[in-house]
Amino acid sequence: MERTIISNLAYNEQYARKVVAYLKEEYFHDHAEKVVYKIISDYFLKYNSLPTKEVITVELDNLSIPQQVFDTGMSIVQELHNENTDLDWLLENTESFCQDKAIYNTIMESISIIDGTDKQRDRGALPEMLQKALSVSFDTSIGHDFVENAEERFEFYNRVEERIPFDLELLNKITNGGLVKKSITVLLAGTGVGKSLFMCHMAAHNLMMGKNVLYITMEMSEERIAERIDANLMNIPINQIKELSQDSYGAKIKRIAKKTQGKLIIKEYPTGSAHSGHFRHLINELKTKKNFVPDIIYIDYLNLCSSFRAKSNNNINSYTMVKMITEELRGLAIEFNLPVVTATQVNRGGMGSSDIELTDVSESVGITHTADLMFALISTEELDDMEQVLIKQLKNRYNDLNYYRKFVIGIDKSKMRLYDVEQNAQDDIINAGSKDDETLSVFDKSSFGDGLSAEKKDKIKSLFNS
Repeated sequence: MERTIISNLAYNEQYARKVVAYLKEEYFHDHAEKVVYKIISDYFLKYNSLPTKEVITVELDNLSIPQQVFDTGMSIVQELHNENTDLDWLLENTESFCQDKAIYNTIMESISIIDGTDKQRDRGALPEMLQKALSVSFDTSIGHDFVENAEERFEFYNRVEERIPFDLELLNKITNGGLVKKSITVLLAGTGVGKSLFMCHMAAHNLMMGKNVLYITMEMSEERIAERIDANLMNIPINQIKELSQDSYGAKIKRIAKKTQGKLIIKEYPTGSAHSGHFRHLINELKTKKNFVPDIIYIDYLNLCSSFRAKSNNNINSYTMVKMITEELRGLAIEFNLPVVTATQVNRGGMGSSDIELTDVSESVGITHTADLMFALISTEELDDMEQVLIKQLKNRYNDLNYYRKFVIGIDKSKMRLYDVEQNAQDDIINAGSKDDETLSVFDKSSFGDGLSAEKKDKIKSLFNS
């Protein structure tokens, strides 16, 4: 197969253009074949045309290689010919060749890691190496043609996108039904407002929906997170859990297990020590060891992660560091085709504020550039007294940001639960701060618009709102 590939690379331009991006030098184990392939590939990529036998011979003669390799290489060049082989057969078998060689090379590298001769990598690298080898394939797509692919685009517009819904009505409304795959959602709040409570509540809800949930914590222990989810699912105050007998606790867990087909895995990492590479390795290990594939990931929380792109001895500012972490977590969501939900702190200016803005994000406003959905959890003494928390949208790629810009939800901190409140609780909040409300305050609540007709007011309002 190696000789067939080399011959067609030299004579079949259509074939060469389809496979040259996927072939690698290490797939050819014979030294002479590797040298001839490299000459053809380099020439093609540099000059955008196929080399002749004479060109290959000259390039081969210019290399400093052992005589035996040169002689074998010259023999290969002399045997090159136009095979006129069926293109589909060639592509199919070349793809199989690349897959087999990728797996073989990975297995050989794995052996060197296991026996300790590879000093750069440890056994933790094995799942990712095997995953890359098994994912080798020829991607024939070269982009979306605006005119030719119009019908496919129309089908995409009308396709029902799979979402993971909230159990809170207004959150579903502002996201058009829930979180989509390949997205990252960021909660913004001050200390003690309820970031972890929110994620624990949602993780519990996702579990009861039958979803597989991975909860990564770098702030609290695995047991403390599980305790919060226990309180939520058992609907009992968190301080009463330890008062349950072992039999009573076990019976409640069994009842929960009977109601869902999903699984919840909680994994703790030391603060600041784990990055998306560790999370990727964890996901692969869970798939291998427990046959667990997550549908959604919660990371508690973003600022406590590290970046795999930033070395520990590099002098990187917090803006760059946190932006890189956010980008890497979003990359994880795309790679594994699932939503990632995480949280971040407000800065000093946002502490105690009753109207948090994007500028109140701590350490890096770069988070806002990457997030798909971002909203603030706001608490005041009045809201605490009513057992409510205010949600304010800060960024929303699912819907109009001014649609339910602000609203309140109920919060039961003793049971770690969130719930919908009565509609009358939203009356003075939902449209507060909207563009239309701001415009009305100018024209209808001051003397500024006294000399303008209603028609002119409407025109100016429409300009403001656009």
